[in-house]
Amino acid sequence: MKLKKMMAMLLVGATCVGMMAGCGSSGSSSGGNGSAESTGSGESGKITLVMAQRDEFLSTLEAAATKAAAEKGYKLTAQDAQSDSQKQIQFVETAKNGGEDAVIVNPVDSDAAQSVVDAAGDMPLVFVNRPPTDLHVLDAENVAFVGSDEDTSGYFQGEYLAQYYKDKGQTEIKYILLQGILGQVSQLKRCAGVVKALEDNGIKATPVVELAAEYDRAKAIDKISPVLTSGQEFDCIISNNDAMALGAVEACENAGITIDFPIVGIDCTKDGAAAVESGKMAMTVFQNPEGQGVGAVMACANLIAGKAINEGTDYDLDSNGESYSDSIIWVPFEPVTKDNVADYM
Repeated sequence: MKLKKMMAMLLVGATCVGMMAGCGSSGSSSGGNGSAESTGSGESGKITLVMAQRDEFLSTLEAAATKAAAEKGYKLTAQDAQSDSQKQIQFVETAKNGGEDAVIVNPVDSDAAQSVVDAAGDMPLVFVNRPPTDLHVLDAENVAFVGSDEDTSGYFQGEYLAQYYKDKGQTEIKYILLQGILGQVSQLKRCAGVVKALEDNGIKATPVVELAAEYDRAKAIDKISPVLTSGQEFDCIISNNDAMALGAVEACENAGITIDFPIVGIDCTKDGAAAVESGKMAMTVFQNPEGQGVGAVMACANLIAGKAINEGTDYDLDSNGESYSDSIIWVPFEPVTKDNVADYM
């Protein structure tokens, strides 16, 4: 057990006297999404959730976290940093100065995670969805991360595409890549994962163009439309998320292009799942926003109570044996195709 967990256990008695939320939040999970049981004790603490931005996925995460916090006896207040790293840090400082019990942060800039840790001070801090670039910031006694292992997300896309083209007897492909926010861990690993999976499965893949559309549907339409009408040949469109993949679908429809090639995304949003069901998208990768939201709240409650951060959830801690491994909860990615999309709608 890491030092921060042992120290928290020594302090749990004091926590129970000064913060009834900590002692009243030992409910266990129910179902497969890590949902928290209600303590029935009413509101007894406060958590601030600081979002990098709001989109369909993150809004779902926020709603799940808000519900889980209420069930655990906490009032959760959500703030939108509007993709402004400094504004996000200010929200964290305000939460600390306002006596919040914990803060959950969906980081704007993963490289700036240490600044967020510094702003939180000794207040329990849980990063959610986007991990710090340097995971060693999780060595701090009061810091954790809840999210999905990005090494697997793009890889699922690549495995699907490799099988698709093997079935066609094709071993070389050209692709258009729609990227998220450049430099973020998710963007880097999703791009690397899909390329690696293609290579591992014997497919030589060459990018026609790589476009940074920042996970935004409208930006994806603007960026990809000139490429679609330029006459450049391509075999598929690979997107770092569903929103941009749906932008590619819309751009193709606007240009009168028949979608007889794979368009693949990540997140399995409501609209993304519908596009897979209809055949406009070939596949997506389910990233569980409810699981991440609930897991983040549970990690906060467990940090306060001095317990293992995944106690009361269905999720595993990181198993890589690093100094920060017991500070990471992994919520698994799952590949979604037309064959199983009904399970995700």
